[in-house]
Amino acid sequence: MLFNSINYVIFFPIVLVLYLLLPKKAKPVWLLLCSYFFYMCWNPKYVVLILFTTLATYVCGLLIGKAEKVPAKKAWVGVCVGVNLAILFLFKYFDFFLDNLNRITSLFGGAEVKSPFEFLLPVGISFYTFQAIGYVIDVYRGDIKAEKNIIDYALFVSFFPQLVAGPIERSKNLLPQIKSIKEKNLFTYENLVSGFGTILWGLFMKMVIADRALIVVDQVFARYYQYGTVELVLGAILFSVQIYADFAGYSLIAIGSARIMGIRLMENFNTPYFSLSIADFWSKWHISLSTWFKDYVYIPLGGNRKGKIRKYFNLFITFLVSGLWHGAAWHYVVWGVLHGFYRVFGEITGKAREKITDKLGVSKSPFSFRFGKAFITCILVGIAWVFFRAPSIGVAFAYLKRMFTRPDFWVLSDESLYNLGLDRREAAILFIALLALVAVSVIRHVKKEEIGVFLARQNLWFRWVIFLVLIACILLFGEYGTDFSSAKFIYFDF
Repeated sequence: MLFNSINYVIFFPIVLVLYLLLPKKAKPVWLLLCSYFFYMCWNPKYVVLILFTTLATYVCGLLIGKAEKVPAKKAWVGVCVGVNLAILFLFKYFDFFLDNLNRITSLFGGAEVKSPFEFLLPVGISFYTFQAIGYVIDVYRGDIKAEKNIIDYALFVSFFPQLVAGPIERSKNLLPQIKSIKEKNLFTYENLVSGFGTILWGLFMKMVIADRALIVVDQVFARYYQYGTVELVLGAILFSVQIYADFAGYSLIAIGSARIMGIRLMENFNTPYFSLSIADFWSKWHISLSTWFKDYVYIPLGGNRKGKIRKYFNLFITFLVSGLWHGAAWHYVVWGVLHGFYRVFGEITGKAREKITDKLGVSKSPFSFRFGKAFITCILVGIAWVFFRAPSIGVAFAYLKRMFTRPDFWVLSDESLYNLGLDRREAAILFIALLALVAVSVIRHVKKEEIGVFLARQNLWFRWVIFLVLIACILLFGEYGTDFSSAKFIYFDF
């Protein structure tokens, strides 16, 4: 079930009404049933996987909590994490592993090994697996006590707003809120208003911006060999826009849906394209995943506690694993490695760049200095996105080569850019929508609050004008617009 579908428009109000009417003790059970129904709308048989992950990590958490000796606790963590990662490997990475193994063995005349399995990638498996593993590690570290109520824990793993594409919640944040459902009424008018506004803006980002940018991106990347600098730069820029509007849009709908029910999910995006460095970018992009890797990969590897060389190695490995998490393909790995290189290079050259800036007498306080840093960061991120979006490493390099070697600036004046899938009208809609995105991002950056919360503080007439404008734009220019059909969310594939 997609957030941007009529099914969800029917499903969520039904969930909400009964959630409000049912006795407090029945609310978690109702949300759990709704969450499993929501997940089963994609592929009912794969509910077995989320059930297994839930039961395995639940039992493991209890065993860790009861174990008195550290070696026993470590053993249970190792078994639980190993089993869950093995399932993730089987469904997401086995074919990738087998394909590369066959390539290696073919060099020595070995026979091809065919996969005995035919699996579809279970939607959301990377997200709920990481969330459950994080819980087990938190119990081991003593950050949270093992949850004894199986209903509460099962709801923590499968809570439908963030089940299939995050945010990847932490046990310390979400579990206490789930437990409090039985104790007090979490629904408030303020949560309803701010949650509704958050959902509308998320739908606008997805259906008006991301799905419209998708059309140009798909055409440019599919036929990159026909285009020159302008089209290829435009394709890279619009993919940067698309993936942000798509994934941040999903996160906002998830956050807004949960907020209406009185549950606060963590923020997942915070104006990442305003970042002044790659390190800053990763503190604002897919925050739930980047902090997960920091807490459960980077720090256990040693973090920055074992010297600079080890710190650089840990950063590099963390980003390599992050790239592999995003997909079973080498171009995702290269994307992660490239960001790892950015981070390590930034760490190594940081002091030298500071000295050069000081010697040149460059003032760091003006807007122009910050704008320049943000611009350079966006270029670096955009180059990496080419590897993320391209179907292979070879295509990514060929795309970038043509981008820098095939100037065709005359297309800016001969209207041939309107042959990339969007006519003049649709291109104008996208441009105006992007201006709205920039305006909202500026509000978020300056006011330090998410758009739904900002709107909830405004006067009633202003708030409803914005709501009605967003609804009209979604209906007229979104999924229901001429010749457009709303695509699924990008991160469902991860």
